[in-house]
Amino acid sequence: MSQKKLKIAFYWAASCGGCEIAVLDMNEKFLDVAKIADIVFWPVAMDVKYQNVEDMPDRFIDVTFFNGSIRNSEQEHMAKLMRQKSKTLVAFGSCAHEGCIPGLANLSNKAEVFEQIYLKDKSNVNSQGITPKTTTHVKNGTLKLPEFYDTVKTLGQTVNVDYYLPGCPPPVKLVIEAIDAIAKGKLPPKGAVLAPLKAVCDECLRKRENKKINKIYRVHEKSPEPERCLMEQGIICMGMATRSGCGAQCLKVDMPCTGCGGATPNQPEVGAGMITALASVLSLDKENGQYTDEDVVKLMEQIKDPVGTFYMYSLPSSIFKRKVMKK
Repeated sequence: MSQKKLKIAFYWAASCGGCEIAVLDMNEKFLDVAKIADIVFWPVAMDVKYQNVEDMPDRFIDVTFFNGSIRNSEQEHMAKLMRQKSKTLVAFGSCAHEGCIPGLANLSNKAEVFEQIYLKDKSNVNSQGITPKTTTHVKNGTLKLPEFYDTVKTLGQTVNVDYYLPGCPPPVKLVIEAIDAIAKGKLPPKGAVLAPLKAVCDECLRKRENKKINKIYRVHEKSPEPERCLMEQGIICMGMATRSGCGAQCLKVDMPCTGCGGATPNQPEVGAGMITALASVLSLDKENGQYTDEDVVKLMEQIKDPVGTFYMYSLPSSIFKRKVMKK
């Protein structure tokens, strides 16, 4: 008798859709998935309605890969629904894991976001100052939109999550390894991050010589030497604080790590870990007078976008979580 096939679901909340492409990037490996699993819900690829999921018995789905942060009431509803209907819920990708790019909206609130997009943006013609409402009455009935929240949350801040698969998007290798572990029943204890423990620096082949940084550059301001550590060339690289598993792919094309893999173990968050690591770099050989306090201040002032640099993927899950709300 053949083994009973797994029931798998995918859902896309507040994200760019890259995680959906990561699934397709499995290429022919996807055929192996089809042999062991039936996909019962995948709105981006299948004509399946929310009602179909609501009609499923609780825990009917073996594994749900949920990508995207929680930005509005519909996404919160679906997070809770998929949790109810799934035996195992995986936060799939950086948005679900840590909040990611949508989470940078936590630097503002709903009113500020709507004001900028619908009232101030020069590309809009909106003389009546109309902003989205949850309900609008028209001739044939009432149109409804999800409620837009002040604060972007991670999946884990909304429901209980069993596993985290990091990355923007998750590296195909990690996706395949996760599915293999699910198929073989060899998943680690719940709450685990399905990625290696080491930092991206451990996968990077660039040479490190602990040389003094004289200036901090943004990526467009300098053509880096191809085999030398980007950090030592003054380009902020988050690799020393970021969990590996990506094969240091960005570094291979002269782009710094920006932190999408999340924090390495034993750190409260990737931003705090990187700031600590950077402080350590700037302390190198201080006994010999290489850096004065004034030198350090001048270097720090050259970082044009500290939040976007250190918390590009992790603001909602960080110690800060968001800007203080104005009453």
